Amino acid sequence: MNRESKSGAMEGFKAGLPVFVGYFPVAVAFGILAKTIGLSAGDSLSFSVMVFAGASQFMALNLIKTGVAFGGIIFTTFLLNLRHLLMSASLAAKIKGQNRRWLPLVAFGVTDETFAVAATYPKSIGVLFLLALEGTAYLGWVSGTLCGYLAGGVLPGSLRESMGIGLYALFVAILVPGLKKSGFIAALALGSGLIHMLLNWIKLWPGSWNLAAAIIVSSLLGAWLIPSRREESA
Repeated sequence: MNRESKSGAMEGFKAGLPVFVGYFPVAVAFGILAKTIGLSAGDSLSFSVMVFAGASQFMALNLIKTGVAFGGIIFTTFLLNLRHLLMSASLAAKIKGQNRRWLPLVAFGVTDETFAVAATYPKSIGVLFLLALEGTAYLGWVSGTLCGYLAGGVLPGSLRESMGIGLYALFVAILVPGLKKSGFIAALALGSGLIHMLLNWIKLWPGSWNLAAAIIVSSLLGAWLIPSRREESA
C-alpha cells in the first residue's frame, strides 16, 4: 500500500469515527430490543452483520413483534432500502476509473450516514477511503448490537424505547452541516420531505412506496438541475 493509499484509508477512518460514536448507542438499543422480543443472540448479531441497515432493522423488529410473515418483512425492508441503489450508484460515479473489484463491498457498506459523509466530503475520495469509512461504521454497529444484547433487560423500558430515535438524530447531525454549505441542496432536501408528506396525504399506495417515490423524484430532480447550475456557473 503506497503513501497515498494509506492517507486515504486514514482519512476514511477519521471520517468514520463520528459515525461509529453515533451508531454504537443506537445499535445497543437494537440489541436490547431484539432480546426483548425474543430473538436469540445469534439471530440478533446476524441481523446486524448481514443486513447493516438501522432503519430497516428497527422496522423489521416491529414487524416481527406484531406477527407479520417473513415474506412481508423482506418485501417491506426491500422497499425501504431502495434508496441504497441510488446512493451506491452516486458513490460508484465518484470513484470511476479506480479498482472496481471492491465495488460490491463498498455497496454493502453504504448507509444514509456513510453516504452523507462521503457525498459532502470536501476532498476527492477513493475506494480505500470508502472502505475505511464504512468499515469503521460497520464495526460500531455490530459491536453495539452485541453489547446491547448482552445488556438486554437491564435498562428501564422507557429508556430502551427512547434510544431508537438516536439513529435519526445522528443522520440529521451529519446532514445539517452539508446543507448549510449549499442552499440548493437544502432546498432539494426540503422538497423531498414535502413530496413525501404529499404522498402520505394522498395515500395512493403504502407508506414504504411513498418514501421510495420521494427519494427517486428528488434524486432525478437534483441530477437534472445540478448540471444546469454548473453550466450557469461556467
